[in-house]
Amino acid sequence: MNYRYLFDGIDEKIKLIDGYYVTPINFDNGATTPPLKSVMKLIQDNIKNYGPIARGVGPKGEFCTTEFAKARETILDFFNLKESNTHTVIYTKSDTESLNMLANLLVKNKDDMILTTRMEHHANDLPFRGVGKVVYIDVDNLGRINIENIEEELIKSEGKIKLVTITGASNVTGYLNPIHDIAKIVHKYNAKLIVDAAQLIAHVKVDMKGNSKDEEIDFLTFSAHKAYAPFGGGAIVGLKKYLKDATPFLSGGGCVVGVFDESVIWGPIPERFEAGTQNFFGVITMAKALKDLKELGFHNIELHEKKIKDYLIEEMKKIDNVILYGDINNTSDRLGVITFNVKDKNYEDVAVKMANEKGISLRCGKFCAHPYVNRLLGVSDEDAYKDIVSGEHNYGMIRASLGLYNTIEEASKFIKELKLIAKN
Repeated sequence: MNYRYLFDGIDEKIKLIDGYYVTPINFDNGATTPPLKSVMKLIQDNIKNYGPIARGVGPKGEFCTTEFAKARETILDFFNLKESNTHTVIYTKSDTESLNMLANLLVKNKDDMILTTRMEHHANDLPFRGVGKVVYIDVDNLGRINIENIEEELIKSEGKIKLVTITGASNVTGYLNPIHDIAKIVHKYNAKLIVDAAQLIAHVKVDMKGNSKDEEIDFLTFSAHKAYAPFGGGAIVGLKKYLKDATPFLSGGGCVVGVFDESVIWGPIPERFEAGTQNFFGVITMAKALKDLKELGFHNIELHEKKIKDYLIEEMKKIDNVILYGDINNTSDRLGVITFNVKDKNYEDVAVKMANEKGISLRCGKFCAHPYVNRLLGVSDEDAYKDIVSGEHNYGMIRASLGLYNTIEEASKFIKELKLIAKN
């Protein structure tokens, strides 16, 4: 199917370096996605109703407060948690803020151990380095993790690992990690699981309950701007029982019920963790986008994106001088995220040429996942460090990442241009 009619702005022509105007091709959805028309309409319909949330008295404020609360129910329903009463939704501005918040809320002291992987985006690595002792699962030569290694580390730690945090889908290779199988292992050793779902939720169905209590996902984070509502919204979906006594990471107005000269009474969850004036439009558009994706059906979404992904990988394999990363033969566990290089050509030059001459947007560099990209490139930590310090930036890749609105026709144009670049 062609889903382009659902999206706003994607057919606006851009000016190329030669002065011609073309309809751009955006293969950088792993960074940010365009908005659905439905979320744009939601803003237009509600801009005149904008008022304070949970502050003051008046019809606009009451309207916004009600819609703000309804969005939590929509998000819980998206993850199949609406009837469970086990989880809550905490609004944030991004996946990064969500993970920083969880690192500071859940890790109690510097001696606590956190288990993660070398596959992670910096947002699911750096926040935990600052609050406890981080242990890493490494990747194999194709960039996958082995979940048996997770159990080995949990056994080795003798109960000292309290938290495991892992990406649901890689932003570099698109690998899908078996989060429910991982949950069963993590819970077996009395640890808690965080899933960074920034690259996951717009592409596959995520049922946080799983098929049993052992498979339940304790905490999940995401950003709206990677799911067709790019208005500064994000969220934590997390178990209430681990949050109800936590001290807020951010504090200020709206997170307390009483402030006294020498003490504070914190508010209930989730409001306790939402200090300050909240992003009303970011929240309601985030909920609307998730609701629309659910109604479209993830079976349809997966089939559409798989068709384009498979076409791209198969055609790119045929092009001399194109180097592909990750497993390009067994791709059933990969989303539409394809990283590559062109032999003897600078990765940035290739991406800039695609953008300036053909209006094809890609991403180039290390995608905020430096340790993972270095491993896929076969670059040692020492050499990568020297490269950064010298300012040469010789090591990097190019990434094409697909969205629901992309088409086979766009993929064909990209392949045609890549062939020319690789040949000349």
